[in-house]
Amino acid sequence: MDVITSADVGMLSRSDEEQLQWAFENNRVIYSFNVRDFYQLHRTWLEQGKSHPGIILGQQSYSIGEQMRRILRIIAAKSPEDMLNQVEFLSAWSE
Repeated sequence: MDVITSADVGMLSRSDEEQLQWAFENNRVIYSFNVRDFYQLHRTWLEQGKSHPGIILGQQSYSIGEQMRRILRIIAAKSPEDMLNQVEFLSAWSE
């Protein structure tokens, strides 16, 4: 798994849409706790015929270990092609 943060690529202060655009241009799935805004952005992009490499939406209430277990389940089950234009909710990936 290759992980980078918004801060790593100078996107920390950018809008959600700019971050999703960067993810598209760099073929990166986004992982965010900003469920409401990114889910709405996902819907808007699909309505506009835009594509994105995928979004994983989580909750800060999960420990880091639990977040990693669930993310690893997603990675094991879904290829990059399977993630195209998809939103996965971390809450759906329990044991």
